[in-house]
Amino acid sequence: MPSSDQILTVEQVRAAETALIAGGTSVEALMQVAGRGAADWVWRMAGRHKVTVLCGPGNNGGDGYVLAQAIRERGGNVVVVLATDPKTDASRSARQAYGGQVLDRDADVHGEVLVDCLYGTGLTRPLSADDAALLARLGAAHSRRVAIDLPSGVESDSGALIGALPSYDLTIALGAWKFAHFLMPASATMGMLHLVPIGLAPQAGAAHLIGRPRITAPAADAHKYKRGLLAVVGGAMPGAAILAATAAQGAGAGYVRLFAPDARNAPADIVVYAGALSDLLADERNRAVLVGMGLGRDAAARERLATALGSPAPMVVDADALMLLGPHLLAKRAAATICTPHEGELAALERAFELDGKGPRPTRALALARASGMIVVAKGPDTVIGAPDGRLACARRASSWLSTAGTGDVLAGTIASRLATGIEPFAAACEGVWLHGEAARLAGAAFTAGELAGKVSVALAGCI
Repeated sequence: MPSSDQILTVEQVRAAETALIAGGTSVEALMQVAGRGAADWVWRMAGRHKVTVLCGPGNNGGDGYVLAQAIRERGGNVVVVLATDPKTDASRSARQAYGGQVLDRDADVHGEVLVDCLYGTGLTRPLSADDAALLARLGAAHSRRVAIDLPSGVESDSGALIGALPSYDLTIALGAWKFAHFLMPASATMGMLHLVPIGLAPQAGAAHLIGRPRITAPAADAHKYKRGLLAVVGGAMPGAAILAATAAQGAGAGYVRLFAPDARNAPADIVVYAGALSDLLADERNRAVLVGMGLGRDAAARERLATALGSPAPMVVDADALMLLGPHLLAKRAAATICTPHEGELAALERAFELDGKGPRPTRALALARASGMIVVAKGPDTVIGAPDGRLACARRASSWLSTAGTGDVLAGTIASRLATGIEPFAAACEGVWLHGEAARLAGAAFTAGELAGKVSVALAGCI
């Protein structure tokens, strides 16, 4: 995993920085790299417009002094507002090296860009009333706002808001991504995200950010079965399974076969199988199975789910099936199973597996993965993927236009299609999540689930 993809806890950041310092790099040198790297992004936004840098007492404030000095050296219009005197040696050194104007916290300051260097990673207590009021006042007095590392008032590991925040146009992560960059509610406040590397080495056990996958075209001698046969198990509401199957056709599988009572409403290029489900699942050519969309929750649905789970093929379980799933149904499964719960389904699974459901989303996803043996795609505005072996990944914030009926079916079909191509299941989950988010970006605004499914193949083409 490239160091630029890792997502670190506060403890992991401190360990990585300690290792750098033990290797001969000073805190002051790291601050120069971080502050000047952040200044590059602020300069792109502000140019010669007025920049106000709000500096707090710690090393995040020190980064602010370095940033302000770098802008000053370029001929920019910058002032520092001193919220609190520097409290660390490195921040005091940066304050002494800054040669520009410093104003006290009561100054009446207006400008184009506010840079928030009040508090960074490691904050666990709410902002004081005075600091919260200062941040709100300066935020309102500037047209655009930039947070350095994290907005002040955000808990790094959980994404919780521990203070009332202005909205930011840009957040510049320093050294490594933090969980709060991708978890709600904090991520909704951050605007665009950019990372300034400072040389932190990859950390063992770190989570990673899901990036654009590298997908190769089929081999010259490929045919539909070599590319992967996906069996999609429909249910009482066939439209959901058709959506999933349509998305799956665009995500790489060579053959998508839908189990349904008849072919009504199914596109002509989707093969509909109306025989016995057990016969469909007995086909040794199946590379993956998808079950749950529109399945229903009655006795017939339970029987159909139990039959599907008996397949020896890797499987994706979604929607209604997640409300029926429990330890007894998974007891005999040997092949990989991926589940794709939204928040309500995640809570239901936690109850089924006797988990307390406490903690931030990554903690919950990993706990369910370990208890159930499934790869858990906890989907939503902050999608997190956890694996039984402890692997963890987060997705970038996707389009909020995904909040419409049927888009979860498209996600399930996309993941299942990647799984049917034969790639490793955790990788299939990550690739499916990325393709789904990219398809939403390509679809624009106010799309239907069907329109989203039609963009999956376009998203895939961009990865070849």
